[in-house]
Amino acid sequence: MKPRLRVVAAALFDRGRVLIAERPAGKHMAGWWEFPGGKVGSGESDTQALVRELREELGIEAEPNAEIMTLTHDYPDRVVDLVLWRATVKRGVPQGLDGQQLKWVDCGALAAERLLEADRPFIAALQLVSSAATF
Repeated sequence: MKPRLRVVAAALFDRGRVLIAERPAGKHMAGWWEFPGGKVGSGESDTQALVRELREELGIEAEPNAEIMTLTHDYPDRVVDLVLWRATVKRGVPQGLDGQQLKWVDCGALAAERLLEADRPFIAALQLVSSAATF
């Protein structure tokens, strides 16, 4: 039986663009791009895990605002329950503290990025959120 992980990810927006991060060398799926976040630890809520992960990975203090979408993705070696949150940077500037590259991408151009297969279903939802909101 494959391990099952609960993972939270953030959609951090800046003028209609969203932040994505490259998975660093040595990590599962290195070289692919994803929305920043990580595993929910034992006893953590989704929002607590997201705040912690963004602090550890990007060096920012963030506030999760709203859940955008939840999905389950079945990888060959694991099952991932993935929750995407819209979040706001409260303090700091995102930096790749794990050695990962970061980039801001226009929501309309996300489909051209080398996003993890599990993150690809988020593209349409993010395009709707981006077009309906002002940032």
